[in-house]
Parts: sequence; C-alpha cells; structure tokens
Amino acid sequence: MENFEGRTAFVTGGGSGIGLSMARSFGQAGMNVVLADIDKVALAAGVEDLKSRQISVVGVECDVASRSSVEAAAQKAIEAFGKVHVVCNNAGVGVGGPIEDVRPRDWDWIIDVNLKGVVYGTEVFVPIMRAQGEGGHFVNTASMAGMVSPAGMEPYNATKFAVVAMSEGWQGQLAGEGIGVSVLCPGFVKTRIHESSRTRQDTYGEAAPREEADLAGAAAFVLNGLEPDRVGARVLEAIRDNELYIFTHPDMRAAVEARFANILAGFDKAAESDALVGSGYVSPAELSSVGLGK
Repeated sequence: MENFEGRTAFVTGGGSGIGLSMARSFGQAGMNVVLADIDKVALAAGVEDLKSRQISVVGVECDVASRSSVEAAAQKAIEAFGKVHVVCNNAGVGVGGPIEDVRPRDWDWIIDVNLKGVVYGTEVFVPIMRAQGEGGHFVNTASMAGMVSPAGMEPYNATKFAVVAMSEGWQGQLAGEGIGVSVLCPGFVKTRIHESSRTRQDTYGEAAPREEADLAGAAAFVLNGLEPDRVGARVLEAIRDNELYIFTHPDMRAAVEARFANILAGFDKAAESDALVGSGYVSPAELSSVGLGK
C-alpha cells in the first residue's frame, strides 16, 4: 500500500503503547483512525491524544476475545468512515511463570486474547476488504518471542509463534487479492504489557499473585525499552513496502540466528541418521516453496 491519504486504519489495543503509536503514524500520514480497546480510560485518553494532533479519529470499546465484540467494532468503524483499509490486530496480554504456576484459566485468557483475537480480527475484516475491492493491509502484532522462546514465558511465546505462523499463511492466501499481511515482531518496547492483568476479563478469574521481584524485573525490561513511536513509524514503512516480517530491534538478530543454527543442526543429524537411511521417501516438491512467498 503506497497511498494512505483519506484511508482508514482500525487498531486494537489502540488506547496506549504500540497501538497508539501506530495510530499516530497512520494519522500523520493522512489516514482516519479507529481506536479499539477494552480499557475505557486508555481509549478515551488515546482518542484525545489523536484529536490534539488534528487526526480524524473515533474510539470503540472492543474485547478481542469475543468475536461478536470485534464484529460490532468493525460495524462502528464502517459507520464512522465508510471503509477500512488497514487492520492492526495488536491487542495482547502477558502470562508466564514456572510450569506448575500457570493455571488453565491463564492459558485460556492469553490464547483467547493473543491468538483468537488475531483470528477474529482477520476473519471479520477480510470479507470487508474483499467487498471494498481496494486492497488493504493487515498488521498482526507478534513479538521477538514469536521467533525465539525464552524459558518461563511459554504461554506468551506459544501465542506469538502462532501469530507468526498464521500471518505467514494468510500472506500467501491474500497476496493475489492486493491485501498485504505483515507480522510485527518487536523486542522490549515502553508499553504496559507487564500490567496487562488490569484489563483481565472476569470470565478468567483474578490473575495469579506474582512475587514483587518478578514484577519489578519485568517492569524494568519493559520501561527501559524502545520508544513506541519509533515502532509506529517502522510499521508505516513496512506497510508501504509490503514487508512480511517487521522487526524493530535489529540487535536481536543473533538470537534468531542461534535458533536457526540449532534447527539446521537438527536437519544435519537427520541426514546422518541410521534410522532414516534407505527410506526412499521424498517429500512433495510443493513443500520446498513453503515460507518463500511463492
């Protein structure tokens, strides 16, 4: 997408952090913006922030863990601006800890928000974009935790790996229709992800108590992270260039290379395996193009 002027962006988790930073960049590029957030206070503050910058904006309350809520928010976006061209499935929460401390309802919460929220946002807006016939772009917020998997963050990592995988697949499905897909994989950014339990829905019960030292450690990493507005500017660049992977922390390349080196070492071991010698099996040729955008 090269032309942003007069078009509309819909951003979940838009009241603060990365969502609001993307909204600022879109508005400064001449777009209308729909901020969607479950946090009423943050949503109101985000709308006022954009209005103070002379950006055309409306705010809608939205719980991305509910398909009907996403559908209602999409309808309000259409009512406000007529069309939607960019959708940022950005809302997310954090859960982690030792295996024995992560409860079933914690898994339910993070999967419903981080994974299903992206599914709902995509499934609701793809038909809308197709009907408009003007192309469009999806930005799905994953994380560097969708590229590497730090111990103790398995629920979060699992959802972010899923967002990367879904985005790769959807990019292949939608490219021929002029609808781009990007997956945003930031490292630490100054957001409130470490306080995500503040918006935890009653359905999932109260968040598990955490040790003060754990909370302080998480806050230190996040609050010393990259400024969100740099992420927003980077996303605008990536949409313009139709990039699949959006990275914001190039110094984390070594961590990804180390993971890929371990994966390739596993293939080397398989190639030398006595158990596999002489099997005669050859994988379908079509699989050789998976992940290559072919």
